[in-house]
Amino acid sequence: MTAGLLLTFVITLIMGVPLVIVLGISTLMPGLINSNFVGDVQFVIRGIIGGGDNTGILAAPLFILSGVIMSKGGISQKIFDVFAYWLGRIRGGMPCAVVVTCLFYGAISGSGTATCAAVGAMTVPVLLSLGYDSKFIGALVATSAGLGVIIPPSIPFIMYGLATGTSIGSMFVAGIIPGILIALCLMAYAVFYCIKHGEDRNQIDLTLGKLKSKGFWNIFKDSFWALLTPVILLGGIYSGIVTPTEVACVSVMYALIVSIFAYNTVKVRDVYALLLDAAKTTAPLALMLALATAFGRVLTLLQIPNTLSTFIMSNVSSKVGILLMINVVMLLIGMVMDTGPAIMILAPMLLPLTTQLGIDQVHLGIIMVVNMAIGFVTPPFGMTLFVASPLVKVPPLTLGKAAFPFIATFIVALLLITFIPQISLLLV
Repeated sequence: MTAGLLLTFVITLIMGVPLVIVLGISTLMPGLINSNFVGDVQFVIRGIIGGGDNTGILAAPLFILSGVIMSKGGISQKIFDVFAYWLGRIRGGMPCAVVVTCLFYGAISGSGTATCAAVGAMTVPVLLSLGYDSKFIGALVATSAGLGVIIPPSIPFIMYGLATGTSIGSMFVAGIIPGILIALCLMAYAVFYCIKHGEDRNQIDLTLGKLKSKGFWNIFKDSFWALLTPVILLGGIYSGIVTPTEVACVSVMYALIVSIFAYNTVKVRDVYALLLDAAKTTAPLALMLALATAFGRVLTLLQIPNTLSTFIMSNVSSKVGILLMINVVMLLIGMVMDTGPAIMILAPMLLPLTTQLGIDQVHLGIIMVVNMAIGFVTPPFGMTLFVASPLVKVPPLTLGKAAFPFIATFIVALLLITFIPQISLLLV
């Protein structure tokens, strides 16, 4: 039965069958092979219903809706202006402002692709007009967008929490320092690149002059409500005033109030269309979450997680070696599989192994999501490469090659996060 499930999963995946169908067929296969197996069709259906009947799952669609509203509201432009005002004067400051904008916008959208689309659409034309190389800018935006799933609120953190029973609030808090560390690493490379290749300081100073003519106070006032968003969301979670699901509701209401009344960038008549956009994104995700729950239960019945743990422990003796193996596997899977399904499938399989090694399950979640964030920009299927490609008019694979130095700095941060657990657990 185990072989039947694994073969079905691999073959249908290679054939290009949609992942939702792959999960559904693979989950049903053991029960079809052996009618006496506990995980029969009725068991799978109950698992799917149980996976969807979870209050925590509500946080994902609500954060998606909040991100859609904020994107329509042009929030990224206002955040970028503030950081460009302060960072633009230093060498490599404008690319660094893009990274910090992705960091802040990630605290609004919870999605890597949404961050890439919103921040990239606004910053790419600005940086191209300043004379920066298009491949460098595209790679910068595509890689920095990965911060959208590390800085809370993060949709992959919600999925990991649902898959493993880990506190979603703890995952959100744990993502803050790793996100900042990764941003600093990306900024360091951006500065190095600009020192090595030079910048058009005359054009940059001219653009900054126009920005400074507005006056910092006016820029800050215009950006205040946008900058306050992560403070409200993270402050509510960290203080314990609201749960992750409740803060998702707060984020939607705040996004509507700010976009409609403070910035007047969204009209009341636009809300229905925004709800439709969010629903189209949420529907396949919700089905995937429910199916992945049933899939995980069938894996447990087949004792696949325990078998995997025994195999790895018998072949790799050191904790360091096992952590490196997990990172390599996650990086490879991140190249070909979307973040959500990968986490929902692999997290329940890896948790028993890492628990035996004394690895905190919150720390494991951070490691997994950081690996998936790298997968966003890793050829050949990195999602943010395809989002950034039309913005800079560079083919995705070419953009992927240009992103290798950024990926290398991302991996350096990943190794620090992996082997220094306090980076993830300090605030938890």
